Amino acid sequence: MRIFEDDGVSAVARVRPGFKLATEMLCPGDTFVVWKMDRAFRSLRNALDTLEEFEKRGIEFRSLTEQIDTTTPVGKLLYRIINALAEFERDLNSERTKAGMEAARKRGKRVGRPHKLTKRQIERAAAKLAADPALSLAALAKELKVSPRTLKREIAALHKR
Repeated sequence: MRIFEDDGVSAVARVRPGFKLATEMLCPGDTFVVWKMDRAFRSLRNALDTLEEFEKRGIEFRSLTEQIDTTTPVGKLLYRIINALAEFERDLNSERTKAGMEAARKRGKRVGRPHKLTKRQIERAAAKLAADPALSLAALAKELKVSPRTLKREIAALHKR
């Protein structure tokens, strides 16, 4: 038995190296085991396509949490229903999150990650760059412990304010 993980990668992510490697290594007669189905598949379509691929390749599927056996008609039905419900739940969560963020914005709250640099740090960085043509954006960004892209974006936003 081999265990594959995509630690810190969402099930809805398009690129999941652990999942891809695990499915590529499967041989006829193997059983693909997941902890929970909603963690394994991006959507109902993805789950159905994966099951169809497994069937063609002679691979069995098992979910530890849901105790589903896809070698039986009832197991296949449950597989489809549970994956449809998981996709529905993800869609609802996404909708609620977006609505909550919009409501927070309307109340004047800032939504998203906090800025890595203060307004004062950005102003000083912009002034340093303007005063010293030999100073590179990359060197200044390194000094401030941010990426050059972050620094460039923050300076551009400062000029728009």
